[in-house]
Amino acid sequence: MQYSEGSLGRVFTLRLETGDRLPDTIEAFARDHDVKRAMVVYIGGAGEGSRVVAGPEEGRGDAIIPIVHALKGRQEVVGVGTLFPKESGEPTLHMHAATGREGYATVGCVRAGVNAWLVGEVIILEILGTDGLRVMEPSGMELLQFKKRGS
Repeated sequence: MQYSEGSLGRVFTLRLETGDRLPDTIEAFARDHDVKRAMVVYIGGAGEGSRVVAGPEEGRGDAIIPIVHALKGRQEVVGVGTLFPKESGEPTLHMHAATGREGYATVGCVRAGVNAWLVGEVIILEILGTDGLRVMEPSGMELLQFKKRGS
């Protein structure tokens, strides 16, 4: 286990408009407001064209090939994630969300693109004093790493 301790910084509340896309909208907001690291919560709707990564095709192997699942129709969504920079400094959202419609549910990562529909509320809790970075691993995934452990 790796860990780093930080403290709460600014708190942002956002209302996304229909068609605003996760993760793009959150990452652009983070760049524009100099948010380096944060916890992010989303509650709202998903519209046409939304997709989530719903698991790997196989277990761990040389390469992880994602299963991209297209959501059907408009759906309810609740998601939670973290925002940390890549080694290049670009903010990167890692958010998993549960979506549903008419008793059917899907869970997945929003990196394939979820379009806000009608209601899209976001809370961003900035984390200060931690040095987490998303580092490219041999698997092709950018995983969270800390320079200083336990600080």
